[in-house]
Amino acid sequence: MAGTPACFPPIIAAVRTSASPKLTSSTPSLPIPPQPLLFAPASRISRGHARSAAVVCAKKALAREEKRELLERYGLDPDEFLSNSGPKTRRRKEETGTGRGRKRLEVDDDAAPVSPPRTTHKLLQVLGGKARRKKLLSPQGMDVRPMMEVVKGAAFAILQSAGGSPAALRPGRWLDLYSGTGSVGIEAISRGCSQVHFVEMDPWVVSDVLRPNLECTGFLEAATIHTVRVEDFFARAGQLAGSKGPFDYVSVTPPYTQVDYGVLMDQISKSVLIGEDSFILVEYPLGTDMLDFCGCLTKITDRRFGRTNLAIYGPQWVQRKRE
Repeated sequence: MAGTPACFPPIIAAVRTSASPKLTSSTPSLPIPPQPLLFAPASRISRGHARSAAVVCAKKALAREEKRELLERYGLDPDEFLSNSGPKTRRRKEETGTGRGRKRLEVDDDAAPVSPPRTTHKLLQVLGGKARRKKLLSPQGMDVRPMMEVVKGAAFAILQSAGGSPAALRPGRWLDLYSGTGSVGIEAISRGCSQVHFVEMDPWVVSDVLRPNLECTGFLEAATIHTVRVEDFFARAGQLAGSKGPFDYVSVTPPYTQVDYGVLMDQISKSVLIGEDSFILVEYPLGTDMLDFCGCLTKITDRRFGRTNLAIYGPQWVQRKRE
């Protein structure tokens, strides 16, 4: 545009030209004094003002390429203003601290939440036998649900009475399924069992809860830990039984909502790990139907403790002995 300094952007030049007085034929030809600029030179415009002015102008009058050219002229990054980033890639800024020392942190909205570290406490204890009153670790929260002590005490009292030795368990081997803290299997060793196999799939529970509990009670040498799923354990049950035959006792204390009791009990009843003289104790939630038989074993008791039920299956001779 003639008469316009080349250093001014087209928008500024247009505003300046429109502000000049109109000349008529009757107006004497006098030099026109320079009109005051409506905008300060670009070098004096602050970065924040330049950004808002450039963006407003670009949105109203210019095409995409002209927007980019105008932003570059003001020394701004066009990609920062013209990007089509959606909410998934948007970052939000948060301020931390107070006063002049405040810092701005960028937080990714799509970042996966960081799980808090898992911790333990000592709320359980061994109820009887050699390790009586020893405290046991258990995870805080609901990650692992140990058997209630009142249920555990009743279960062992029934097993000891059924085996003919109210003061202790008959010597034998115990299989603790879904062992978690190991409180049931540790109770079994404390009361007379010679060996216990623990089946727990959570590596953290095994390393930070189960193994320390075995070391604390001094029962680590009498324990064998299987860090596998119960289903995988039964899949190779033949190798585990070996020449030692079935287990004398089996405890089943699964997470209620994560198992199908019908499928689980059918799998147990058909396993070579169960024999004619085995005892099985099953903890199950209220509203679950349990059969009167588990393979060759019969249900010898079924008791309720609040919302928790305890069923114990045993040999036929136990039932005849009671009768």
